[in-house]
Amino acid sequence: MRRPVSTGPIAFDASLWDEPTTGIGLYTRCLASALEAEGASLERFGARSSGEFPRGTLGRSGYVLARLPGDLSGSAARLYHALGNFNLPLTRLPGKAYVLTVHDLLPLTMPGTVSTAFRWQFRLWLSRSLMLADRVVCVSAHTQQALEARFPETVGRTEVVHNGVDHVVAEPLDETGKAFLRSLALPRDFVLYAGSLDVRKNVKLVLDALERLRARGRQVTLVLAGQSWFGSGPVEQRVGRMRAEGFDIRPLGYQSAPVFYELMRRAAVFVFPSRGEGFGLPPLEAMHLGTPAIVSTAGSLPEVCADAAPSVGPEDAAGLAALLARLLESPGERRHWAQKGQRRAAEFTWKRAAERTLRVYEAALRA
Repeated sequence: MRRPVSTGPIAFDASLWDEPTTGIGLYTRCLASALEAEGASLERFGARSSGEFPRGTLGRSGYVLARLPGDLSGSAARLYHALGNFNLPLTRLPGKAYVLTVHDLLPLTMPGTVSTAFRWQFRLWLSRSLMLADRVVCVSAHTQQALEARFPETVGRTEVVHNGVDHVVAEPLDETGKAFLRSLALPRDFVLYAGSLDVRKNVKLVLDALERLRARGRQVTLVLAGQSWFGSGPVEQRVGRMRAEGFDIRPLGYQSAPVFYELMRRAAVFVFPSRGEGFGLPPLEAMHLGTPAIVSTAGSLPEVCADAAPSVGPEDAAGLAALLARLLESPGERRHWAQKGQRRAAEFTWKRAAERTLRVYEAALRA
């Protein structure tokens, strides 16, 4: 039964709707679909070409600063939800409530992982957005705690709304996808990392672990499914050197969802030793598909994965090597973690995220 919605139409930030490679783009589309399933009426603002108010050739920031206020003024929606960490309009529009989703504070807490220009944009625009937001959605308690510690004025206006993971479906591959996977000639038991290759994601630790395993006579196939990002050059250069030395590392770049999820489903182990996450969706996706995940003890990963994924410290190459060896050698242990992971992942649904988001909307409209 659908939940009655008292918010009226919602002006919904769609600035990353048409960007398939971004996590916030995925969050945008999944949350919108779940909200509409609950009976919400959405007007999409700022997508490149989709929705009721596309931005066209304008950049995302340019649209928010130059055109969004006018578009919102002409809309009957009483509430605008910005989904990209900091991108509310710079001024309050009469009769409009504001909700902001903050995914993480990594440009502030790990400044070396983004450009200087973006760090300053993030800091200044986030500060202004938090002044104006009636309510702030945080995708984890970890993000909420970091936000309230740095911006204590937000205490009492934040709400934790976890992401869902039930968007993940192992769809049948078309002939092109099947041919691509056959061409890889992957061994039965390979290790998968998925995500960007920047410093924050800590792919270096995975490479360190592979070197330790090889020194013990164990060759491991590592598949890297992720795109280049800010600061990914050193990792890519190291991968090239290791491949030249005979390590079996397969950098595949960005893959379409059907191929990506099939790789994830087939992997013996998924590894994700990130130094900092606001939520950490990739290991939860692997767990949902029944693939055991190894994560780090950093950021939100302990909150999201709980005791359903073995973990190591983000500097512990020896510990990661030992875990990889143990899981690769023990199908029984892999089944144990796969079952725990699926039970944990089942707790994260977009329906639940939508229900909680609607309650945030109602609180914002009462503010």
